[in-house]
Amino acid sequence: MILIKKLFSPVCLIISIFLLVYFFYRSEIHWNGTIRDYYFIYYLISSVLILFSIITFYISEKIKIYLIITSISFVFSLYALEAYLIFNKIGKVFWAERQLHKRVKLYKQQTGKNYDIRTRSEIYNDLKKEDENIAADVSPRFYLNQQNKLFPLSGISNSNTINCNVNGYYSIYQTDRYGFNNPDTEWDKKEIEHLLIGDTYAYGDCVNRPDDIASVLRILSKRSVLNLAYDRNGPLIEYATLREYLKPNVKNVLWVYYEGDDISELDNELNSEILNSYLKDLKFSQNLISKQNQIDELAIQKIEGRKEKKKERDSLNFKLLKFIKILNLRNILRQIQLQPQPQPQPQLQPQFKEILKLAKELSTKNNSNFYFVYLPEYQRYKTSYNNNLYNQVKQIVEELNIPFIDIHKEVFEKEANPLKLFPFELDLHYNVEGYRKVAEAIQKFISK
Repeated sequence: MILIKKLFSPVCLIISIFLLVYFFYRSEIHWNGTIRDYYFIYYLISSVLILFSIITFYISEKIKIYLIITSISFVFSLYALEAYLIFNKIGKVFWAERQLHKRVKLYKQQTGKNYDIRTRSEIYNDLKKEDENIAADVSPRFYLNQQNKLFPLSGISNSNTINCNVNGYYSIYQTDRYGFNNPDTEWDKKEIEHLLIGDTYAYGDCVNRPDDIASVLRILSKRSVLNLAYDRNGPLIEYATLREYLKPNVKNVLWVYYEGDDISELDNELNSEILNSYLKDLKFSQNLISKQNQIDELAIQKIEGRKEKKKERDSLNFKLLKFIKILNLRNILRQIQLQPQPQPQPQLQPQFKEILKLAKELSTKNNSNFYFVYLPEYQRYKTSYNNNLYNQVKQIVEELNIPFIDIHKEVFEKEANPLKLFPFELDLHYNVEGYRKVAEAIQKFISK
């Protein structure tokens, strides 16, 4: 016990300093500072532990004994609970099953069909047996922390691509020659009525054609529509996409903005040297149209990398590391909320206005009309909502004399229950009805 008392303070200090250094490495080196806010709480905890360790050098022997017993008991309790979660598989399925069970039940009631409960990797492996060329979508955001000489802005070309499942079924679509969610023949059309730029929602996440926004616009306008949106894009990737793929025969460019995460995505994108080149040099181009084979190869490498990571996660060493890091308990504590809490809104960067200005100028130079489509998020209708960011974005759009298509006012505000436009009224992407009403509002606005 005497030895333990002597070692307690220096060991605590060493461990606390090690944790601070480790968290710094993960935040600033491994993630290149892109998720610094996530690690703030860990910085705070390790700093408090360092202060606590220093104080223990100056406390009485009696208090130190109490601290030793309390610390050992606390650590033992944490790992005992983590072990319980692992052996009962609660940590893995507790929250996922809670929401999934509700979706499965509602889907059965509404459609009479069984909800597809397979994971993405499971359906990928199942379909791979039938079609060797089956692919999964690979978002451009996956290249943000890479040091590649090429920054792809689309996925694998000419392939059946697995997307996602929030409606009870996995959406699967055939990509075009450049890896976007379009019938390939759209690129051969002499005139393009609408060209969509945006993120997950414009991309048509989790619904099949013809239920995505672009497909509905094709039906309503009876004209050709190109969809250049992709999952989790932010404004800078969207501008880069417009620079690389804009055709000279486009009548309307629709910049589809989602209030839920577009600004936070921009924070990450501004750390990319290649993406910043589009802002610094108006003549910069990666010539991506001529490099689709390289884009396909990089995307395939990403998919294979996911498979290897899954194997690694299933390995004994990884499971031991998860136990040491008490990941299951941390995940549950991080997700427990008695009621949904409104998240603090990100700060609007000055680059946002510059990006919109450049996108409009590029469209005007191309003899294309430029429209800004504002999409609302789920939390706007579930909790009290702060409109500060909405007002700032709208002001910028109006200052640039860009037509503002407000989907919040044109669609959701007119619904007695706006949540019905989300799958099972949960915090997910829009459902088929939601996408259809968005497309109808866009077409109505432009046709005035």
